[in-house]
Amino acid sequence: MRALTGFAEEGPPPAPPVADPHGDPFLRTRFIVPVCPVTFLRRERLTRHLDQSLRTPLTMVNGAAGAGKTLLVADWVRRRQGAPVVWLTTDAAGDAPGMFWAYLLQALRVAGVPLPADVGVPADAQRVSPGLPARLAAGLSDREQPVILVLDEFDRVTAPVIAEQLEFVLHHAGPGLRLVLVTRTEPLLPLHRYRATGELTEIRDAELAFTPHEAAELMELHGLRLPPAAVRALVDRTRGWAAGLRLCALAAVRSPDPEAYLKDFEADRSTIADFLLAEVLKRQDPETQDLLLRVSLLDRFGPELANALTRRDDAGAILARLSRDNAFVEHLGHDTYRLHPLFAEILRAHLRMRRPGLETGLHRRAAESLRRSGSLAEALGHGAAAGDWEFTAAALIDDLAIGQFFTGLRSDAVTGLFSRMGQEPRGPAPELVRAARELSRSDLVSGMTHLRRAEQALEESGSDAEDDDTGAAARLSCALLEVLAARLAGSPAKAESASEAAGRLREKVPGHLLARHPELDALLLTHLGSAQLWAGRFEEAWDALSTVAGAAAQAVTALPREDSLGRLALMDYLNGWLSGAERKARAAIAETERFGLPQPSGAGVERLVLAAVALDRDELGQARSLLDAAAVSPPALRDPVTEAGRAIVTARLYLAQGDAKAALKAADCEIPADVSSPWAEGQTAVVAAAAHLAEGRADTAADLVRRLPEEQLACAVGAAGIQLAAGRARAAVHLLDRVHPEGRTGPAVTVRAALTRARAADEAGDRAAAGRLVARALREARGERLRRPFVEAEPWIRPHLRSEELHRLARGWLIDRSAQPDGGQGRHPHRAPLLPMEELSGRERDVLRRLAQMMSTEEIAADLYVSVNTVKTHLKSIYRKLQVNRRGEAVRRARELKLL
Repeated sequence: MRALTGFAEEGPPPAPPVADPHGDPFLRTRFIVPVCPVTFLRRERLTRHLDQSLRTPLTMVNGAAGAGKTLLVADWVRRRQGAPVVWLTTDAAGDAPGMFWAYLLQALRVAGVPLPADVGVPADAQRVSPGLPARLAAGLSDREQPVILVLDEFDRVTAPVIAEQLEFVLHHAGPGLRLVLVTRTEPLLPLHRYRATGELTEIRDAELAFTPHEAAELMELHGLRLPPAAVRALVDRTRGWAAGLRLCALAAVRSPDPEAYLKDFEADRSTIADFLLAEVLKRQDPETQDLLLRVSLLDRFGPELANALTRRDDAGAILARLSRDNAFVEHLGHDTYRLHPLFAEILRAHLRMRRPGLETGLHRRAAESLRRSGSLAEALGHGAAAGDWEFTAAALIDDLAIGQFFTGLRSDAVTGLFSRMGQEPRGPAPELVRAARELSRSDLVSGMTHLRRAEQALEESGSDAEDDDTGAAARLSCALLEVLAARLAGSPAKAESASEAAGRLREKVPGHLLARHPELDALLLTHLGSAQLWAGRFEEAWDALSTVAGAAAQAVTALPREDSLGRLALMDYLNGWLSGAERKARAAIAETERFGLPQPSGAGVERLVLAAVALDRDELGQARSLLDAAAVSPPALRDPVTEAGRAIVTARLYLAQGDAKAALKAADCEIPADVSSPWAEGQTAVVAAAAHLAEGRADTAADLVRRLPEEQLACAVGAAGIQLAAGRARAAVHLLDRVHPEGRTGPAVTVRAALTRARAADEAGDRAAAGRLVARALREARGERLRRPFVEAEPWIRPHLRSEELHRLARGWLIDRSAQPDGGQGRHPHRAPLLPMEELSGRERDVLRRLAQMMSTEEIAADLYVSVNTVKTHLKSIYRKLQVNRRGEAVRRARELKLL
């Protein structure tokens, strides 16, 4: 298997994003500075105040809905020259971190602001990589001229994590960023700190309110000349609210006696909602009223979608007129519109009262229109709102989007949406959705029940034959779920059969669907390779998994790539190649980190591999931390491979800690599977035998490993070690002679084989041969920092390590630098070899070097493009490994050990 270590983990960098984390094209209108209407009144006192924003890192324009915030800032931006201005209007998805940062980065690109090459691409709407804010801040901090970033409607962002990330970027970007927040509410930023240091420019509701003089000018722009008393009364009644004044002006200008109307309105205690309905909606013609009520269910819409809801063909002209007339219909550009949020909310309530029962039908029409236009996510949402689950499930299945349950990008959203589907909808699509939902929860029994029902429904509908193009997407979805179920059941034969069927069905599916969903093939191969790995068919598993891992990096295939890399790492580890296993495991973690997916995100195998590597290096604390991290991975992908790996590594860790009983209990873990796994059974038998041996049951230990398959070289070498420790040296050496692991496996196996032969030679009285074998083991182990086999070889190996040659080979990585060889001349002739502290990881060494430069935690985080919490975690690990409590002590200790 040595050839397998040539696997290349690095692929080409991802292309610039063309779609948001939901897979939909970026809405360019969100990056456009709004155009002020002809009735907009420029208020110089506010624009002068906004000019101060260039002198402070943070500016907040905070006011109620309709206070004129957005138009104020938009007018100020359009008149500005010099520093680049980036505009982003947040929307209802702004509370999802991944979506927020994806749009913010795209806004910077649209404005022509260069971004760091490694800034990353958020792939999951709900999450973002911790390193992304740090990399962005570092890129902005190098700018000579600041970027002015305007975030409009920031009150939609209520997630504390987004506020924390944004504040981190603002703080570390320094003079390279000026942030302007347009918001209705107080943002979750540490405003008190900015206020205390004079670094905040604020324009609040009271300042946004119109003065009587400004209100009079606004009325004149609407064609109304009012006496000063009437204006003052109107300002008092509306408290200077811009939208209220504008609403009054729009209504009064149509009245034969505007002043009398305003007096009546002033005396009337009706709400703004009543006013909007009576004086805005009802003044439109019936066709326009009907259109406004119907489109109130939509966040954004164009003429085509509006026509679908009204079943007319004149929406384009009506919407254009409403936008021109400032009738609370905002034109976003590119033939896209939206209603003022308050107006839309009022219209929806009025629709339910005025046209009860119509809302469900409108949602269904919207879903059908959106499905035809290719907007799957929105179509599913409206289909669910209509309660039409047969349509909604069919939309997902026919689009070949079943993989969304498993890729981590929209899995939470899709699972949550279909969790509302009851048991009534029948047919292939609803049953397939139920099967995917249950399998995503690792419920194999329930998932297979629904999958069989789906297959039966396809058969009854006459679309189950492979030569029939009808229902090809549904049948291909069935095949994918069959492969996944076979993986979870530990059944490689079933996985291969379903995979072959999927290959034939791909020819029946339209090419554009396959091109749109590359995650389908990635999932198929990952599940197939995992099932083959369980059966010990490493070469076949390697072919399938390396195809996925070696494919071009894409957000939708990030989780299958992570999963495949983790299993490739496991195969490297089982064959003794620690460095290759570690590289692939870390590449797996980096794959999902790069796209902002959750950590840990996949099956957690890569962390189990890293724990096993740490254990072989005798870094027990690190091994425990990694095991704990792997334990919280989602249950969907906890297949037999994962469960066996967790049981084996846990048992080995207990054994290393001297708890043989706990090791036996961990190893005695029944893993349901259709077929047995030779490597899992062999590794479990070896660790259980070692535990029995530790408790003095040598015969039991020897019996456990006597019949292990010799083709599993690592298991055979472990069995030889057990046989030797049980007093059966001849059997141990004969076993090693038969399997001959040298040249076929990596150091983690060959070192143990050499030490077993060395001990056999030592017990036979051939110290020279034993010394040569120990020397060979030390040379092979040194590069891998492979300490555990030598710890397990105590006490027989201790006298050998006292020789000058072997002491030299062990010094610095296995034996403490201060220890002396026992040649009769050392200061400590009877001192036992001292195993060193746990090795610092590469990232811990990076942190340590910056610690020595007196950098703060925040500065280290920014310099390494990681979060502050990540740096704190590394610091705790460094203190523990160096056995210190403070920064200064850590630096001094590191210098003593020549780590710096």
